[in-house]
Amino acid sequence: MSAKRTLHENWTVTGAPGTPVPALDVPAAVPGEVLADLLAAGLVADPYLDDAEQRLAWIGRTDWTFRTEFDWDGTDADGIDLAFDGLDTVARVSLNGTVIGESANMHRRYRFDAAPAIRNGANELEVAFTSPYTYAEAQRERLGDRPNAYDEPGNFIRKAACNFGWDWGPNLAGAGIWRDVRLETWNTARLDEVVPRTTIEGDTGTVAFDVRLQTAADTELELACDAGGHRTTLTVPAGTTTATIRVEVPQAERWHPHDRGDQPLYPATVTVRSGGEDLDAWTGRVGFRTVELDTEPDEHGRPYNLKINGEVVWVKGVNWIPDEALFSRIDRDRLKRRLTQAVEAGINFVRVWGGGVYESQDFYDLCDEMGLLVGQDFAFACAAYPEEEPFWSEVEAEARDNLARLAPHPSLVTWTGNNENLWGWHDWNWQSRLEDRTWGAGYYLDLLPKLTAEVDGTRPYWPGSPYSGDRDLHPNEQAHASVHIWDVWNEIDYSRYRDWKPRFVAEFGYQAPPTWATVRRMVTDEPLEAASPAMLWHQKADDGQAKLQRGLDAHLPPVRDFDDWLYYTQVNQARAIKLGIEYFRSLQPYCSGAIVWQLNDCWPVTSWAAVDGEERRKPLWYALRDVFEDRIATFQPSGDGLDLVVVNDSAEAWEGVIGFWKCDEQGRILGRALVKLEIDPRDTAVLGLDPQTLPSDGEFLVTGRDDIPRATWFTKEDKDMDWPQARFTSETTVDGDQVSVTVTAETVLRDLCLFADRLDPDALVDKALLTLLPGEQATITVTSATIAADPELAAALTSKPVLRSIND
Repeated sequence: MSAKRTLHENWTVTGAPGTPVPALDVPAAVPGEVLADLLAAGLVADPYLDDAEQRLAWIGRTDWTFRTEFDWDGTDADGIDLAFDGLDTVARVSLNGTVIGESANMHRRYRFDAAPAIRNGANELEVAFTSPYTYAEAQRERLGDRPNAYDEPGNFIRKAACNFGWDWGPNLAGAGIWRDVRLETWNTARLDEVVPRTTIEGDTGTVAFDVRLQTAADTELELACDAGGHRTTLTVPAGTTTATIRVEVPQAERWHPHDRGDQPLYPATVTVRSGGEDLDAWTGRVGFRTVELDTEPDEHGRPYNLKINGEVVWVKGVNWIPDEALFSRIDRDRLKRRLTQAVEAGINFVRVWGGGVYESQDFYDLCDEMGLLVGQDFAFACAAYPEEEPFWSEVEAEARDNLARLAPHPSLVTWTGNNENLWGWHDWNWQSRLEDRTWGAGYYLDLLPKLTAEVDGTRPYWPGSPYSGDRDLHPNEQAHASVHIWDVWNEIDYSRYRDWKPRFVAEFGYQAPPTWATVRRMVTDEPLEAASPAMLWHQKADDGQAKLQRGLDAHLPPVRDFDDWLYYTQVNQARAIKLGIEYFRSLQPYCSGAIVWQLNDCWPVTSWAAVDGEERRKPLWYALRDVFEDRIATFQPSGDGLDLVVVNDSAEAWEGVIGFWKCDEQGRILGRALVKLEIDPRDTAVLGLDPQTLPSDGEFLVTGRDDIPRATWFTKEDKDMDWPQARFTSETTVDGDQVSVTVTAETVLRDLCLFADRLDPDALVDKALLTLLPGEQATITVTSATIAADPELAAALTSKPVLRSIND
C-alpha cells in the first residue's frame, strides 16, 4: 500500500542577504508563510496594529529559502514523490542539492519525482522562493502592462490577488509553503486523480468515478469503488491509465441547502489493486442533488435562477474573502465559527470571490455538513490578465486541479469565470490602454467553460460576475442575469437601491468600522477619532471616510464624539443593507437572489463586512438575520403610496394576521390596521395600503413583533424627526454566565443596541437594532462569564456608551 508522510517539522527560513532582519535561520511553520514566522520570532511588528503594515513591504520584495531535514530508510518503492498541496508562489525545490521541481502558481498542487535525489539516512529539502514582486514585475515588463484596479503587479503572477492589498485588506504579499507537503511512496500503480460525478434520478443515486492512474509496471489492475455501502469493481487492462466506474446507490436521500432540508453525505472510496493487494486508495464523501442555472431569456430579459433538486432557491448570500490575511491562521475551527455565523444569520449561499483562493478541504467539508451552497470564482479579479505563456498553461493546470479537487462536494453548485473583469473591459477605460494585448477573455469565454464541462461536467459555469449572458449587452445590465451594484456607496445614497430592478444581485455593500473591541485591538491612537492616523490607515477604500460621512449626513443626527460616530456608522451600514435586501426580496420571483459584500474580514479594518476581523458580529449581522428570515414583511414605496409586501420563503403556506400601527414622533398610536394573509409556499403578496392608513409628515408605520421581524416606514430621516429624548427603565438578571437586560421603553427607542464588547471583548449579545414603542419591552441576553461575575460591569450594560439608541 502507498505510504504518505507529512513533512511539517524542523523547518527554518532564511532571507536573502541585505534584508532588514539578520540572515539567520528562523524557525518556520509548515504550512505557513514567512511573515508569520518572522512575527513569531519577534523580528517584525504586528502588521495589524496601527500602521505597522507599511513597514513590512520589504518582505514581499525579498527572496526566502525554507529548509528542513528528514530521514529516509531506503524502503524499496517504484515511486518516491514529494507532493506539495500549495507553494506560494515562485519556487525551486531541491533535494540534497539536486533541483527536482519548480512552481509558479499558488493555486495548484505539485508532485515532484524525488527518486533520483533521495538517499538513505539524512536528506536536506530546500524550497527557495523568488520574491513575488521580482517575478511579477519581470513578467509585466516582458508582456506589457495591463490595467489593474490597484497599482500592483498581481495580475502577472498566479497568486491570490488580495495578497497585494485591496480596498479592505493589507498588502502582505510574501512567500511560504502554505498547504501540506508530503513524502509519498508507491509500488506498481497509484491513483493520480479521482473525480466523482454524482447524479440522481428519483431515489437512485449514481456516482461515476473518473480515475486516472500512474503506473510503474505494465500489468493488469483492478479498481474497487464504494459509495454509500455499495461496491462496483472493474478490471483495468495492462497499459491503460484511465477508467470510469459507476456505482449505484438505491434509495439515496437528496442533499439540500439547510433552509430546504437535510444534508445526507455518503462515504466513498476508490482502491486500486494488483494481484489481490491494495496499492493505493482515495477516500471522500459525496452527496446527491441536482443543480441547474436557468438563464434562458424571458419577457423581462434574462433570469439567473439557481435550482437545487428542481426547485428555485432564493439566494440569501454573502461574499467570502480569505478569513485571515495570514493564511496559516485559518484552521478548521476558525472556518467552522465563521460558517456557523453565516448559517445562524439565515445565509444559504457563500460566493468565494475570485481575488482570493480556491478554498480548502475543511471549508468545503463544513459547507457540505452545514448545508451552505457555494459558488466558486476562478482566481481572477478586477484586472486584465495576460493569456500568453506561461500563464495559459498555468491557468489550465490550476483549473483542472481545482475542478477535480472540489468535485466531490455537493455544496459546490456554480463556477464563475472571474470577478468584474468583463465589466472592467467595458467601463474602466481598459480598451484604449490594452490596445491589442490579451486581457483574459480567452480564459472566461473559451478555456474555463471547456474545462468545467470536461473535468466536472455536473455544475453550471457562468463567464463572470457580473455578466449579462450576451456579449452584445453591457455586462452589468440589470434586466439580464447577475449584476453588481456599486453606485450606491461610491456615489449615491442607499435609498437609491430602489432605482434598480435587478434579476440577481451578486455584489452590493456598505461600509462601517469594526466593533469597539476590535477598534481598540487595531489602533492605539489617543485621542481616538474617526480621522486619527491609525484609523485612516485601517480604511483602505478610496475616499472611504468621506463616503461614510455622506451617509451620516443624509440620515442621522450630527455626531458628538467617536462613540457616536462608531454607533451611527454601524447602524447606517445595517440599515443600508437591510433596505436593499428587503427591496430585492419584494421583487421575487423577478429577482432571485442577493449576495451581500461581504461576510468576513481578513484583519481589523473599516469595511463592508458583517463579521469583523476579530470575529465579532457588527450590527449588520443582526440585520442580515432579520432580513433573511423565511418570512418577512416590508413597506415599499409604490407611486405616491405604499405597499406592504409580505414574503413567504418557507415550504409551508402562511395563513395569519399582520398588524401595523401609525404613530407620531412621540410614539402615540394614531391608527391600527390588521391584514389577513393567505400566502402559498415560496410566494409573495403585495398589498396596496389604503391612503387613509398612510403616515403624514413626521409619522411612521410599524408592524408587530410577534411572528416576524418588525417592519418600519418613516416619513423623515432621523436627523429631521423630532424624537423625544430616549427614556426607559432597565433591569438586569444574572443566570450562570448570562446576563439578561430587560428594557422597557417610555419613549420611542430607535435602533436599540447593546455593545457588551466594550466591557468584555469576548461577550456575545443575542439581538440588536430594536425599535420599541412606549410601553414595549425587550430582553437582550449577554453571554459573558466576566460580566456576569462583576456587578459593576453588569450595571454598566444599561447606560451609554454600552446601551445606545439613535435618540439617546
